[in-house]
Amino acid sequence: MTVLVTGGAGYIGSHMVHELVDAGEPVVVLDNLSTGFRFLIPGSVPFVVGSTGDRELALKTLRQHNVSAIIHFAASIVVPDSVRDPLGYYLNNTMNTCVLLDAAVEAGVKQFIFSSTAAVYGNAETTPVREDAPTVPMSPYGTTKLMSEIMLHDTAKAHGLRFVVLRYFNVAGADPKGRTGQSTPAATHLIKVACETALGKRPKIDVFGTDYPTPDGTCIRDYIHVSDLARAHSAALAYLRRGGASATFNCGYGRGASVLEVIEAVRRASRRDFPVEIGPRRPGDPAALVANVDRIRKTLDWRPQFQDLDTIVSHALAWEKRLPGKQGGAG
Repeated sequence: MTVLVTGGAGYIGSHMVHELVDAGEPVVVLDNLSTGFRFLIPGSVPFVVGSTGDRELALKTLRQHNVSAIIHFAASIVVPDSVRDPLGYYLNNTMNTCVLLDAAVEAGVKQFIFSSTAAVYGNAETTPVREDAPTVPMSPYGTTKLMSEIMLHDTAKAHGLRFVVLRYFNVAGADPKGRTGQSTPAATHLIKVACETALGKRPKIDVFGTDYPTPDGTCIRDYIHVSDLARAHSAALAYLRRGGASATFNCGYGRGASVLEVIEAVRRASRRDFPVEIGPRRPGDPAALVANVDRIRKTLDWRPQFQDLDTIVSHALAWEKRLPGKQGGAG
């Protein structure tokens, strides 16, 4: 039985595709290539170009490939962009997820893994934050993901679908084998931006706010290696296949690093200094966001392999060095 990976040509999705292929799983990818790249996924994987909001295409793909499980990554993910264009985010993230769920129900898909975010917690009152903490998103991006989670819960009750929601903290790094990594031009991920700056691809890196109530005044985030995150999805799929009940899990390591600590890690890995410009806070950025990971470690068969900031940064930097000339692979 095949696994459908939506957004499979994107950053996290492509790592998931490689993880599944390595495990011998049949996979099909649905991606509109708005931010994804075909060169990131193996040529042997069936690839459908289109939107999760195209119900007919989604249904045809599910039936044609005998899909038994969906891992849904396809979404817009940039917090400041969601503040500027909330309706575009509601359309792409929430409404398209609704369409995909509708197609999944009609096709008889019973297992669904949803790519969610720690942004659903907003400015969490306590940290590390647990899965049962209040969900009060500070941005339209976080709200679109929370609304999709609610739809998933209601769909599961009505139609017997079982799901796992994975709330990502800050995803970073790249495939240790060098097959895929963060390739989006003008990406906003801190570690990628810092690596680009270290390699001279950007003139400087901006730090948004140094007056937060943290030890060095900059935001603290829980950075998780993208390959560990892909393995968390595999563990979630195995859990559902064993008959596990629907559940929500944080995906992080349970400890954080500040913006300035990340910049220093990139300087160490690259052995280069680079300009850092201090600016005002961005709207929608909580001061600290670190995962409580007790639930995922107790419930899923998941053991992170790369939970070290220097390792994450070194893999991201190695991928960034490989990137020039490859971005023509976009469709």
